[in-house]
Amino acid sequence: MPTVAPLDLDGHILGVEFLGDTPFFANANGTFHRLDGAEKVSEAHQGMLTCIRDPYSESLISGGEDGKVLRIGADASVTEIASAPRKWISQLAAGPQGAIAYSYGRSAFVRLANGETKEFTEERTVEGLAFAPKGLRIAAARYNGVSLHWVSTTAKPVDLEWKGAHTGVTFSPDGNFLVTSMQENALHGWKLDIKPGTEARHMRMTGYPAKVKSLSWSAKGKWLASSGAPAAIVWPFQGKDGPMGKSPLELGTRANIMATAVKFHPAEDILAIGFIDGMILAVRLADNKEALIRRPGKGAITAMSWSKNGKLLAFASEAGDCGLVDISA
Repeated sequence: MPTVAPLDLDGHILGVEFLGDTPFFANANGTFHRLDGAEKVSEAHQGMLTCIRDPYSESLISGGEDGKVLRIGADASVTEIASAPRKWISQLAAGPQGAIAYSYGRSAFVRLANGETKEFTEERTVEGLAFAPKGLRIAAARYNGVSLHWVSTTAKPVDLEWKGAHTGVTFSPDGNFLVTSMQENALHGWKLDIKPGTEARHMRMTGYPAKVKSLSWSAKGKWLASSGAPAAIVWPFQGKDGPMGKSPLELGTRANIMATAVKFHPAEDILAIGFIDGMILAVRLADNKEALIRRPGKGAITAMSWSKNGKLLAFASEAGDCGLVDISA
């Protein structure tokens, strides 16, 4: 068994991310707890709704019930990026060139590094945001599909339509595919064909017994792992058509015990899988070899994060039962 440093926090932990070798735990009560030698607490929101890592800088971005969008630095400094009084900020994305996206109601906003903010309005509530890995382009998930907007031009958005409520969205690392999680127990994907006059092709990824609330791409983008079943469901994206016509892998199968969080290692094809009973497994895709990372504990695992060198795994649960695992030990 690896070495586990436990951390028992009060409240629902929304997420955990590393800045350097320091894990930051985002608490729904509006605080950040960081393990930097000892536990240290930073006040941020009057009620936090979401927190993400900015992949383009050493910082976190958070949104709250107080209508604020904040940047949290590695030194735990808190800087306000945007404010929308009396609005709840529950969707965020961080993009290239210092761009940050947030939404409330039917509007998505992109704040550029120079302070300029652009608004993109949808016909229905924005339920998910993601920046494309190439070019300054934002995807907004909504009812009946996704809208793709070029941020720096006035071109009309590209609408990817599929009936139903789309609650989250992610681009593949190479930008060739876009995948949404849905209110029904399914994922839906599009192959983004860049040839003029051709339509994006659909990918249906169904068969889940529960809603998919966690997604993670492998380091090279060849696999997309998902929660929502009594195993991690891992879809293949190696070929030009992605998972179309192919079956997913089922990793870490446990009888009637749901996987609630998934996170790929930053360099290897190794997947950490968190379950509803607090257990965490690591599975190597090459041979399906499993390693027990953590025995069952309090509350479902809500989030996990690897350090940059892949030697540390931080985890968080809905019951505040958190910790740091030294894999190298």
